[in-house]
Amino acid sequence: MSSEALTRTRAHQPCAACRMLRRRCDSNCMLAPYFPGDEAEKFFGVHKVFGASNVIRMIQMVEESKKEDAVKAIIYEATSRLRDPVYGSAGTIFHLQKMVEELKVQVESMRAQVVQLHEQKNQLLGILMNARRLDSTSSIHDRKFDGGNLMLDDDPILAYDPITFFTENDWTF
Repeated sequence: MSSEALTRTRAHQPCAACRMLRRRCDSNCMLAPYFPGDEAEKFFGVHKVFGASNVIRMIQMVEESKKEDAVKAIIYEATSRLRDPVYGSAGTIFHLQKMVEELKVQVESMRAQVVQLHEQKNQLLGILMNARRLDSTSSIHDRKFDGGNLMLDDDPILAYDPITFFTENDWTF
């Protein structure tokens, strides 16, 4: 929709600022492009924090190409000030920075755990390789060791071969 068509449609419908301030909204209304009539809550917060005349002054001081971004920033700051009257958006930024630092600490902790688990895996693989070498050279056969199958209390459900367990169960390292 072109700006001329927007102006024509807004000529019949007052903007949120003019509606709240109970004044006539004409085609030269400075706030109409940024606070349409159906978004009254945005202007309410901005008016409560900054006041209408200060908002108009702030918008006039900004270049035409940056006015849309300036109004978005004003709306965000007003909303933040209503939520947190002391710190406003700075409080939100501080909170987010604190969360980022906590997440960085968690990531480092996870990395350390991954390294530790990788080392444990390598140690276990080394133990299994040594056990395999010893098993091929050893002739230990007694009641508890039955050809490489470890039997706990002679229960076949708990029996497994620690050397072939990982390959039989599709475990890859």
